[in-house]
Amino acid sequence: MSSASLSPILKQATPVVVESASGSWIHGIDGRDYLDFTTGIGVTSTGHCHPDVVAAAQAQCAKIIHAQYTTVMHQPLLELTERLGDHLPDGIDSVFYANSGSEAVEASVRLARMATGRQYIVTVQRGFHGRTVAAASLTTAGTKFSAGFGPLMSGVATTPFPDALRLRMSVDEAVAYALAEFDFLLATRVHPSEVAAVLVEPFLGDGGYLAVPPAFLAGLAERARAHGALMILDEVQAGVGRTGKFWGHQHTDGLVPDILITAKGIASGFPISAIAAPEEIMAKAWPGSQGGTYGGNAVAAAAGVATLGVIEREGLVENSRVRGEQLLAGLRADLAGVPEICDIRATGLMAAVEFGDPTASAGGPDSVEAARLAGMVQQSCIDEDLLTLTCGPTGSIVRIIPPLVVTADEIDTGVQRFGRAVRRVMGAQS
Repeated sequence: MSSASLSPILKQATPVVVESASGSWIHGIDGRDYLDFTTGIGVTSTGHCHPDVVAAAQAQCAKIIHAQYTTVMHQPLLELTERLGDHLPDGIDSVFYANSGSEAVEASVRLARMATGRQYIVTVQRGFHGRTVAAASLTTAGTKFSAGFGPLMSGVATTPFPDALRLRMSVDEAVAYALAEFDFLLATRVHPSEVAAVLVEPFLGDGGYLAVPPAFLAGLAERARAHGALMILDEVQAGVGRTGKFWGHQHTDGLVPDILITAKGIASGFPISAIAAPEEIMAKAWPGSQGGTYGGNAVAAAAGVATLGVIEREGLVENSRVRGEQLLAGLRADLAGVPEICDIRATGLMAAVEFGDPTASAGGPDSVEAARLAGMVQQSCIDEDLLTLTCGPTGSIVRIIPPLVVTADEIDTGVQRFGRAVRRVMGAQS
């Protein structure tokens, strides 16, 4: 009789096997308590096993688990839609639910193409939008997400990201450069009349935990509007309080998307995602183009309702802002003078520590060394009972993603542990 095992390609970032978890902490079967600054890649927004979320899911399991929502409707999805509507931008009043961020991204592309009758989606370099074929075709956060299974989806064009650090420019100069390149793209590669939508993350996720400059987002939106294209904002990772505002795009005054994508933190770990748009746009989707067996699952929807309730009652968006400022200040103070670190940044509870020279040639020796250091720091954190992750096109960034419920004491603890991990690695290099 043969035995089965997980795919060998599924490499864990840590060796931790979970016994249980609560709040900001994971308790391993090894008896150690780990401060979890990964939160399932930004998913467990209210912390692990928040009692309100657990109670809501348990209660719903006793009523109905799977109520397929194009067959019968269930109350949790109706309530989630109403509660989510309280946070959606003005005019965004129609919601479609799916299971994952990738699925929601693909639904947004399908809707944009149907609504406009156009084919091209313009994406921004370093964006991450998922691993399914269409979503990977839109992703430029790293070749590992799209290599080896081409041909990819056609009708995609990519415009530069205003990466001031890498371009050795001021932010204003980088924005001017990137917007000029967008205009040049429309003059040389894609005619404006063929652009269905511009797709962008307001804060880069896997591409490097970088804030997208508000002037760049505003410039993209202005151009999309002028050319009759839609503006799609991928808030899968940045939304639901992660950046110190409920939506990441709210850091850009006056910016309102045509289609907004959300997932991850919306249900504290239960799989549910959504796209939201004005009803007049959503109604242009072709009949039968929206659906899915598990989309809008009743238990996940109930967890979503509870999650939004916790976020509101406990003031977690504001906590994200305040604790994020504390985290950034602590990291900068503790790691000041470490020459291998080129940047420490955070917006809300999306924080990053970048190693090496960002202008170094990708794949060159300096770039490889920066990735090696970031990986060693991430692994060294485990010895400090702190869980972190790496990201970025070359893997040179350690990202820090505490839950929105993180306390001041936990931030201080995390900063201290991270600092010790960095110094251990740097000491071993000398």
